[in-house]
Amino acid sequence: MRYLPLTSDDRSAMLAAIGAKTIDDLFVDVPAPARRDGFVDLPRVMGELEVERALKALAGKNTAAGDAPFFCGAGAYRHHVPATVDHIIQRSEFLTSYTPYQPEIAQGTLQYLYEFQTQVANLTGMEVANASLYDGSTAMAEGVLMATRVTRRNKAVISGGVHPHYVAATETVVHAVGVETEVLPTAIDAEADVIGRIGPDTACVVVQTPNVFGTATDVTKIAEAAKAAGALLIVVVTEAVSMGLLKSPGEMGADIVAAEGQSIGNALNYGGPYVGLFACRQSLIRQMPGRLCGETVDADGERGFVLTLSTREQHIRRDKATSNICTNSGLCCLAFSIHMSLLGETGLRKLALLNHEKALATRDALAAIAGVEVLTPRFFNEFAVRLPRPAAEVVERLAEHRVLAGVPFSRLNPGAGMDDVLLVAATETTLDADIQILAKALGKVLAG
Repeated sequence: MRYLPLTSDDRSAMLAAIGAKTIDDLFVDVPAPARRDGFVDLPRVMGELEVERALKALAGKNTAAGDAPFFCGAGAYRHHVPATVDHIIQRSEFLTSYTPYQPEIAQGTLQYLYEFQTQVANLTGMEVANASLYDGSTAMAEGVLMATRVTRRNKAVISGGVHPHYVAATETVVHAVGVETEVLPTAIDAEADVIGRIGPDTACVVVQTPNVFGTATDVTKIAEAAKAAGALLIVVVTEAVSMGLLKSPGEMGADIVAAEGQSIGNALNYGGPYVGLFACRQSLIRQMPGRLCGETVDADGERGFVLTLSTREQHIRRDKATSNICTNSGLCCLAFSIHMSLLGETGLRKLALLNHEKALATRDALAAIAGVEVLTPRFFNEFAVRLPRPAAEVVERLAEHRVLAGVPFSRLNPGAGMDDVLLVAATETTLDADIQILAKALGKVLAG
C-alpha cells in the first residue's frame, strides 16, 4: 500500500490558495536542464524482497575504498577510524540525545560540544569555535556572509585554488542575498595573484590551504594585505589532519576559518553526513553563525554547561539571526571529538607526519613514470599530476585493474582546461604495496 495523504482536490485547493495553476508553477526557478521529464528509470512496482535483492545487485557493482588501492581525495579523505569511535557514538546516551534546547536536561550533549569547540579552536589556532556547521562548503559560505556583516562591504575575492564545489556552494548562498564574488582563475599555486585583487570594497579574501591541487601555502602576507585594506581573511581547510603538521590558520593571521572535519572520526560514507568546522577571532564572536556552548556554575556552585550564544533564527527573531542553519552536525562532531581525544596532540602530529610520508612515496613512484609530471610544488598528503592523455580516461582504465587512482580535476571543474590533470591523495591507510600497484598499473595503461 502506498501512503498518499493528499487527494487531487486537496492539491487543487492548495495551489489555488497560493495562486499557482499547476504544480509545475512551483518549479519555475529551477533551470530546465535540472528538471527530470518523466519517471526515473526504475521499476514502478516491486516487493520488499525484490527491492532488497535489486539494491544488493547495484551495490555489488561498486568498488569500495577498502577493497582496492585507493588514492582519491579532492576534499573527502579515507582515514582509519578506530572502532572505539563507533562504539561510543552508538551508546544510547549519545545516539538518542537531541539538540540542547533545554540545557538543564542536556548537560552531556552540551559538555561534548564544549570540548569539541575547544579542540577545534586549538586545531585551527583561533580564539573561539562554534558547535559545528553542516560541512566545509556551507561553512565557507557562512564565513563570507559573516565577513560582509563585520566589514559592511559586499564583495568577496576567492582564490583560484579553492575547491570548485566550495565556490559553487558559496555563490549559491551569498548571491541570493546580493553579495558579489570575484573568483580568480584556477591555478596550481594560486595565492600569488590574490593580494593584487584586494581593494577598498573587499569584505573578505578566501584562500584554501592545502588548496584543491594540494598546494600548501603560508598565507601570512595575504593576511597582512587584507588587514591593511580593512578586509577579513577566510582560510578554508578541506583536510583537517593537515593542521597536525602545517602552521595553523590562526598563526598565519586568519580572521575566520571554515574547514571540513570529515577526516577525523568520520568515514567517507558516500559523501556525508560530514561536519563543518568554524572558528574566528574573539572580537568577531557576535557575528559568528550557529551556536556556542559555554561553561558556568549552577546555583550550588557545581560545574555546568549552557548555550552561551544562539544566534540562529530558531532561538531569536529572524531579523536578528546571523544564520538560518537549523542544526549542527551533532553525531559527526561527537565522532570528531572522540577521535581527537584518542589521538591527543602527539598522536595527531604522528598521524599527519605519516600522511605526508605516504604522499611523498607516492609522488616519487609516479614521477618515475614516463609522461607523468608532478605539478604541486609543496603538499601535505595530496598532489596533482599531469598525464599525457585525459585523466578521466586513465582513471577508468585503472579502475578496470581494480585501482582507484584519484580524482580527475575535470570532474570538479569541467571548464578549466585541465582535462589531463589528476589529483592523487595518500593517507595512513595507503600501503607501500598499494603505491607499487598504482605505479605499475599506471605505467602499463600509459604505455598502452
